[in-house]
Amino acid sequence: MSQPSPIATRAARALAALAIDPAGLKGMSVRARSGPVRTAFESLLPRLTGALRRIPPTVSDVQLFGGLNIAATLAEGRPVSDPGLDQTAAILVIPMAERIAPGVSARLGNILDMSIGHALILLDEGVEAEETVPSSLLGRLAFHTDLNSLSFIQAQFLLPAPADMDHARDRLPSLRIAPGDLSKLTLLATRFGIDNLRVPTLAARAACALAALDRAETVKDTHICEAAELVMPHHARILPEPERDNSAEDRTEADSEISDAEVATSNALPEDILVDAVAALLPPDLLTLDARDKSPKGRTAGGGAGGRRLGNRRGRPLPARSGKPDGRNRIDPIATLRNAAPWQGIRRTQTDETRAVIIYPSDLHIRRFEDRSDRLLIFVVDASGSAAIARLSEAKGAVEILLAQAYVKRDQVALIAFRGTGAELLLPPTRSLVQGKRLLSALPGGGGTPLATGLRAALSLTELSQDRGLSPMLALLTDGRANVSLDGAPGRITAQSDATTLAKHIRQIGIRSVLIDTATRPGTIAATLAGDLGARYLALPRVDAKGISAVVDTALNH
Repeated sequence: MSQPSPIATRAARALAALAIDPAGLKGMSVRARSGPVRTAFESLLPRLTGALRRIPPTVSDVQLFGGLNIAATLAEGRPVSDPGLDQTAAILVIPMAERIAPGVSARLGNILDMSIGHALILLDEGVEAEETVPSSLLGRLAFHTDLNSLSFIQAQFLLPAPADMDHARDRLPSLRIAPGDLSKLTLLATRFGIDNLRVPTLAARAACALAALDRAETVKDTHICEAAELVMPHHARILPEPERDNSAEDRTEADSEISDAEVATSNALPEDILVDAVAALLPPDLLTLDARDKSPKGRTAGGGAGGRRLGNRRGRPLPARSGKPDGRNRIDPIATLRNAAPWQGIRRTQTDETRAVIIYPSDLHIRRFEDRSDRLLIFVVDASGSAAIARLSEAKGAVEILLAQAYVKRDQVALIAFRGTGAELLLPPTRSLVQGKRLLSALPGGGGTPLATGLRAALSLTELSQDRGLSPMLALLTDGRANVSLDGAPGRITAQSDATTLAKHIRQIGIRSVLIDTATRPGTIAATLAGDLGARYLALPRVDAKGISAVVDTALNH
């Protein structure tokens, strides 16, 4: 039988510590896609202490905090409430935790802060790097592990025997961490840019739990080091700087006068050992993760989804709101009854109604949903002039690359080429790679530069796509040197004026866009057009298809 992976060993050790102190350690985040490895890990969760409750990432406020029991209220004629998950200590297991909305994250964080024994097991199934558990929850949990790199053979999660776990729980209250060790953990957190004061406290609780598991009489240096390795790495934000080596002549006389008692009571574990232990387990993309955390768009920016929109038929359910049906929305019967139930006793004494339930218009609540629209990337390519063949060839390759990613990111792609006196929609909005390659097999090129006509075609397509519920974004590949006006007449001044007018209109209606200057020697013309368009300007005179697709995806997501 093969040896378990160090990742599996650390995950099992963290889970064992959580099993004996769930209230103190608060929980664990597990990044692993559905499969045999995650199934093997989940099979150990019943070993945790307390009730295990599995809830969806879209858990409602009624489930979390309780609410009116409609049937009991109507039967008894007085408000009768059901308790929520916040009333009884439990370990809440949440699959697809990367989909937890900010509001739900805040409510779960509040439940953890109430300190009545709740803990969370967050099963992160994100595919893209940006799809992660909300940082507000990660900052409250002691442990995080990534199991995606494990094979099924390596996924050997070995927990102590039940009797040993019970003994560890009994020993835990008698174990305390020394004040010097807590100070050392706090200083260690600052070395890694951790400004969350919960983290050193969680590490201290983890050290006590590990000592209890090892049947130790006191918390030893090895437990402090292991706790730091388990807790600190996923909270780190910077790489630690090496401390300066102070020479003997720089040390003051006061610093060198240390009493024998201070030497005897000082902690023997050097700080450098802790730093090296934590640094060895830092994620390889630490600096990238830190930059992404500071992005105003958060983790959903790169997910490829379009904008949110309210609906009344489908999507993620939102809390019902008071309102009246107008033929376009539907009544939420549960919310309506919940609003009317407390008033039934009063209404019966004030009226002669014989109905089982008396509902007033003010009780009516309307169903609401939130739906995410698909994103549509519209390539608008300058196919004029002598360099048209090269530009169209690279645009074609970029569109094919983005089409290949469309299924995962829920994108659609379209291609408009302008040349001569007009513009042509070569590729209607699609996410089909086969259809896209067929329609892109023969791309025309040459002639004048009707830039304004190309922008007008893009504007028409964006308006049409918005009517169909898409979120359009533009990627314009051009050198900006227009020479054909909207009416097809040659002339640079008129052509440039028409292009400027349309660009400002596109900016006014709020279409996100990026302009890639394809000129051999980029100048101010395309940059000025990008300013009128409100687009991000990129000068890439010699970029290949892969580079264009990467630039477009990055520019439109940040």
